[in-house]
Amino acid sequence: MMIRYASYFIAALLPLLLFRWFAPASVGEIDFWLLWLLAMIVVSLPIVYAEIALAYRSVEAPLAGMQKLTREADASPVWRSFGWLAALVSIVIAALVISGASTGILAALTDLNSAPDLPSFALGAGLIVITVLLSLLGVAPLPIGLGLMVVGLLLGVANGLPTIDFAMTDISLSEWARAVALALVSVGAGTGLYWFGQNLVSKQVITAVDANKANAQKSARKRAANEYRASKLVLPIWILQLVVGVVALLLSGMSLPPIGQLLYWVGVLFVVSYLLHYSTQQLAHKFGLLISLVATLVLALILVVAIPTTWLVGILVIISSVAVLLLSVFVGWQMKISHLRKSLNFGNEALYNLWRVAIRLVVPLALLLALIGWVMQWLS
Repeated sequence: MMIRYASYFIAALLPLLLFRWFAPASVGEIDFWLLWLLAMIVVSLPIVYAEIALAYRSVEAPLAGMQKLTREADASPVWRSFGWLAALVSIVIAALVISGASTGILAALTDLNSAPDLPSFALGAGLIVITVLLSLLGVAPLPIGLGLMVVGLLLGVANGLPTIDFAMTDISLSEWARAVALALVSVGAGTGLYWFGQNLVSKQVITAVDANKANAQKSARKRAANEYRASKLVLPIWILQLVVGVVALLLSGMSLPPIGQLLYWVGVLFVVSYLLHYSTQQLAHKFGLLISLVATLVLALILVVAIPTTWLVGILVIISSVAVLLLSVFVGWQMKISHLRKSLNFGNEALYNLWRVAIRLVVPLALLLALIGWVMQWLS
């Protein structure tokens, strides 16, 4: 049951986790909201469609699925790097969020006069070890994390909502860069998480059918194929992302009481454990579970202890943008049209053509402009 809703939990949780690093200093910038909405439509939506289509076509998780799809399309193995980058993105997100959690927990404990005599990076290292252990539980921690985070935010709401003064400001490439990053990273587009979640559901359906009942299994698969529509999976996820994203933007300037902060950040640990579970499962395809678990732990520790939080944001922007760019070019230019049409199963040919134009041209162009905007911002 929990596996079936993993993608929806992630869609609701990622904006709450990551908006604080990409939202503007003034959330009242109307032009930023409009750019974010545009990025959600022209970038995130086509990419989520692509992930669901590839999950359906490959019947594998991202790393194994890209190997199968590149062979099927007779494409270069370089496109398989998306699977590796997607796993790396989830580890970087985990490290960024854990860095924030260590600082937030120490601040809350200081307000309660209970702060331990530890630097934030040492606490962060301990939190990474805890989340890696929690990752062994798979999907189970997600609803616990969501519940704790919501309770923490409600305690903040009880103290009063922040006042927002709305105004139009000048539009720039840097602002577009922040909007695209928010639309991509904060909703998980291009991380492979929705691909992975759909693969978990597919495995659950297959194992639920008795292996001895071959006719029943064929009938179930045929019925599922006839009823399948990518939009039935994508649109609820995307709408949920949009709604939670608006709420997260409105609450991004809200201060939480110490108890609220503790509940919120403890909930974050449960959510991060799923991200590390995902990355471990991807690496396990090549290295086995034990080696993958150790590799995930070591890499996450290095990122938390040795890399400043501001650098982690930059690393996350670059890697996630490159991953999404790879995915969009592979799907748009390398895969066979007939395979994608079947995998998406749009009821209207015009919708398929519109999606194809977006994934081939609009998404790469939007990402390149966003990367230019980030470079301009960093240089300034």
